[in-house]
Amino acid sequence: MTHRTSSSRRRAAAATALAALLAGTFAGAQAGATTPTTASPAPATLSSSEAGTLATTLTDRLGADAAGAYYNADSATLVVNVVDEAAIPAVEEAGAAPRVVEHSLAELEDARSRVEEFAVPGTSWAIDPVTNMVKVTVDDTVTGTALAAVRDGVEALDGMATLRHAPGTFEPYIAGGQAIYSGGARCSLGFNVTVDGRPAFLTAGHCGEEGSTWSDASGGAGIGTMTVGEFPGSDYALVEYTGQTDAPSAVDLHDGTTQEITGAAEATVGQEVRRSGSTTGVHGGTVTALDVSVRYPQGTVEGTIETTVCAEPGDSGGALFAGSSAIGLTSGGSGDCTAGGTTFFFPVTDALEAVGATIP
Repeated sequence: MTHRTSSSRRRAAAATALAALLAGTFAGAQAGATTPTTASPAPATLSSSEAGTLATTLTDRLGADAAGAYYNADSATLVVNVVDEAAIPAVEEAGAAPRVVEHSLAELEDARSRVEEFAVPGTSWAIDPVTNMVKVTVDDTVTGTALAAVRDGVEALDGMATLRHAPGTFEPYIAGGQAIYSGGARCSLGFNVTVDGRPAFLTAGHCGEEGSTWSDASGGAGIGTMTVGEFPGSDYALVEYTGQTDAPSAVDLHDGTTQEITGAAEATVGQEVRRSGSTTGVHGGTVTALDVSVRYPQGTVEGTIETTVCAEPGDSGGALFAGSSAIGLTSGGSGDCTAGGTTFFFPVTDALEAVGATIP
């Protein structure tokens, strides 16, 4: 289950929320108007979660005219790319800011699919709505003839892709929220969930194998068994509790407090998010891309969320969240929390659907 293959579920979930949003935020903003105007209406001020709901439904409604969307955190508005000026009124009426771009989403999807042909371990790729291009990124391991091949592949996409470099090495953050242990590995608990009425938690799939036993202390007694694990392709796992373990729907903020988690949500480009992990604690950053393919040495993981949030080995599986909403599970990336880096997260909504679980 990848981020992009769950679009039908996202549209269905967004439709109800959008109806309330349009009836409340946007209608209320227009209620004070007393005279008609021909000037373009100002886009509505939105939270990142509201922008994500609107983006999902509005871009689907626009169909081929839409070419992606992103959240402008500085102005707290949603920007929607369109390839036809005729779509501008619909975007403005919905409360978003229209932006006419050159490349359609279909063209970008085609270019994105072609990257698979020349990507090597240490490469990630995704459609970037801000530049209206496919963003191809290589880490420090991509050098010499491999780098030349990737560069040639990007150039062959005729101006529809850009090549950038990310310091460090793209790799799953395994070395081992709160620390969890299995054998010699340490990872981080993502989110407590319920599956078929039973308590369980989500973590990264690359942290262990199905059937492995997990504990909350190194060498400690087992508290759960991994019943589902997917990696590569996806990167999520379900560990079902086997004993009486306190399992609150909350994220440890590593300062003596917690953040309550009331549900899961889709990420939005431009959204501010935080990550909690057992190695580096809590760090924040911004979502920079969705539906990202990242090729680790062990294989490619599809549909990830790319961010500027730092992470280090042992943070794998930890919680990416925005307020009380669960967003992602720490997968891997490059860099560290001293110099900064790029980190990829597997979407919680996809993991929940795949294992049949709910939050809380």
